[in-house]
Amino acid sequence: MEMMSDSSKKVELMAPLKNYKSLNAVLGKADAVYFGVESLNMRMYSDNFKLEELNNIVKTCHDNNTNAYLTTNIIIYENEFPLLEQVLDKAVNAEIDAVIIHDIGAIQLAKEKGLKFHISTQANVSNSQTALFYESLGAQRLILARELSLEQIKEIKKKLNKTEVETFVHGAQCTSISGRCYFSAEICQSQDYSANRGKCVQPCRRKWRVYDDQNNELLYDGVFFINAKDLCMIEYIPKLIEAKIDAFKIEGRMRDPIYIEETTSCYREAIDAYYENTFTEEKINDWLKRLNKVYNRGFSTGFYFGLPKGSEIQRDFDGNISNYKKIEIGKVLNYFPEKKAAKILLTSGSLKLKDEIFIIGTHTETYLRQEINSLQIKQKKNLTETPYVSSKKERITVGIIVDKPVKKNDKIFKLQQQ
Repeated sequence: MEMMSDSSKKVELMAPLKNYKSLNAVLGKADAVYFGVESLNMRMYSDNFKLEELNNIVKTCHDNNTNAYLTTNIIIYENEFPLLEQVLDKAVNAEIDAVIIHDIGAIQLAKEKGLKFHISTQANVSNSQTALFYESLGAQRLILARELSLEQIKEIKKKLNKTEVETFVHGAQCTSISGRCYFSAEICQSQDYSANRGKCVQPCRRKWRVYDDQNNELLYDGVFFINAKDLCMIEYIPKLIEAKIDAFKIEGRMRDPIYIEETTSCYREAIDAYYENTFTEEKINDWLKRLNKVYNRGFSTGFYFGLPKGSEIQRDFDGNISNYKKIEIGKVLNYFPEKKAAKILLTSGSLKLKDEIFIIGTHTETYLRQEINSLQIKQKKNLTETPYVSSKKERITVGIIVDKPVKKNDKIFKLQQQ
């Protein structure tokens, strides 16, 4: 299947997928999605999809005018080529838009099967000569090294003839060269936990004591000194588009669907605002406020405007610093399609008109971000707020109108400031 016809006119926004819930969260917002199956990708601890689900995922994407990219970007060992061939055959059958790879043997196999391929950031493409080499191999796109400045990216892009370039705009950053790292494997004393095999245990996110035995000096005493802040380039979207970058990538295949949807929504709005000449400081502030509500380690511009400084490291906390938390407040008891209504059990807190809730399946594909526009308790309609629930004895059943179908036992959440 050919790429979307407008992909060369506007920058492509790529969203990460953890599971079907995240796919449902970004359809209509992202131009493309990228994901892995249960083997041979760099996020082996993500939910990932089963190989037999590939056809359905790609069809869902294409039915919604969204490109689908399959990540098969780990180092491949000799005994894994039969499995890789099986995965690529399934990708051909599913009409995947491209595979993301960097192993030369995997590139050769993809070419033999007629698959379009993107060169992973794992290849650390850092100069025009390397870029032109991969272009000569037939790469449709290069996901450039994360260690490049915007000026270096511009220079590489200028010298390519037809191959596209892609860069990360948001999400977690490694304190390593384009994600290639042996720290996890060394700490665990096993290649089974190698970052290069998609099984990093993230030791860089921990506190460390570092002792310099040559100078008899304790350099760090229980500090997160290699815990890089997250990348956030939303206020610089115009500069990136004008640099002629072809695709913007959001990192986050391990993230909650709320995170994936909110980041995708913000960058979708920012890109559209640029093309519509409505990109303003007021909008930037709103996007940053929203991005700060979901998971983040603090924000940085990475290498785009020069080498990162010490301020680009989150030294005080090892995880999410957002002061908003996802709180479970209830579950779906029933859905009534003819009324487009759901009966829910409120188990904690209260609901009022204009509240935003998230209905997310535990064992279903449901993902729905919903503003409360109606409340009913028994025969009482037109309520503006429910009673507050603080214990099991106080649980109440509430009727709400929902925009999309939900299923019994889907859980209900709110983002609440802590």
